Amino acid sequence: MAKVLACTDGSVYAASVYDHAAWAAVRLSAGVRVLHALDHARDRAAAADLSGSIGIDAREDLLEELTRLDEARGRLARRTSKLILQDAGSRLLSAGVTDVTLTQRHGSLVETLDAFEDGAELIVIGKRGEAADFATLHLGANIERVIRASRRPVLVASRAFRPVERFLIAFDGGPSARKAVEYASRKPLLKGLECHLVMAGRPVAGHEEVLAGACDTLERSGLTVCPALLPGEPEEVIAAQVAERDIGLLVMGAYGHSRIRQLIVGSTTTTMIRTCQVPVLMFR
Repeated sequence: MAKVLACTDGSVYAASVYDHAAWAAVRLSAGVRVLHALDHARDRAAAADLSGSIGIDAREDLLEELTRLDEARGRLARRTSKLILQDAGSRLLSAGVTDVTLTQRHGSLVETLDAFEDGAELIVIGKRGEAADFATLHLGANIERVIRASRRPVLVASRAFRPVERFLIAFDGGPSARKAVEYASRKPLLKGLECHLVMAGRPVAGHEEVLAGACDTLERSGLTVCPALLPGEPEEVIAAQVAERDIGLLVMGAYGHSRIRQLIVGSTTTTMIRTCQVPVLMFR
């Protein structure tokens, strides 16, 4: 059975990650694998420079103490990870997911993802992690790396889950946006939901035809589509449409030359992910 791969660090976004993963798994008839990566390189405190004037005996005693502390820290991290995974399993089972796999791995999240990505239909990650600065709305450090490295669609979970009734595809005609349209038309994840297809920016010859082609692809799959070609700055137009149309899920490309599909490299998509209070399904 295919899996939805849910990445967790036990942070405040963890419950939302599980809820979004459960929603996706039910719609895709898939199981869920919950992955918790123990990143010792990130968590370990920098070792002190003991090459100075500390005496040999004192330095050896200190090294032994640091070793004991490191071992204790490792044991605590493993116990914490086990509890995080147990909580994830309970929440997913209560949400109706019957196939749940709990996985603990050592290493960075991006390193561990590669081992499980081939069997995944979708990757779910929180918009912010345990170290995120909520006051400034900074994104979690792993989001860019995961999306850049992933060969699968990535669902960036919002702070809290709410059932999705309508979704908006931010469409610019590029390869990533076309991939999003193809996914929506072929996969069961978005079937039966109201689809809004929005192309934003300055008027360019051929945009109407490109938008009509995407709309036709979606309608032939049985989706009800509300297309719109709107002038203005893409990030402002899309954000406004998400709010005005009560959109539950934003679907967009992650990379490309146009402003709507830049992530981290350009600030527009980053701003949209940060400020839109809805989950974002990303394609690259």
